[in-house]
Amino acid sequence: MKKLFTALSTLVFAAAAFAQSALPPVDGEVRKVDTDAKKITLRHGDIPNLEMTGMTMVFRVSDTALLAKVKAGDKVRFTADKIDGAITVMSLETVAN
Repeated sequence: MKKLFTALSTLVFAAAAFAQSALPPVDGEVRKVDTDAKKITLRHGDIPNLEMTGMTMVFRVSDTALLAKVKAGDKVRFTADKIDGAITVMSLETVAN
């Protein structure tokens, strides 16, 4: 039983790591940064893993430190996923214009 539990635990952690790394990068442009609310407004292309077409919308961020790296007008590449029912930016980096 202990071996089965260990094997299942390993499988769950591996699946979670794979899911995180499998998030597709999406190009976007920062429209607004709201550090107090821990949110960012992005104009973005399609987000395939969420079956979402391109639009401008407000996202939560997984880590508020991401917001310190960007400002309105920056071109960015980001990943997003649905976390606790909210679409959340998981990674965010600026790209050259």
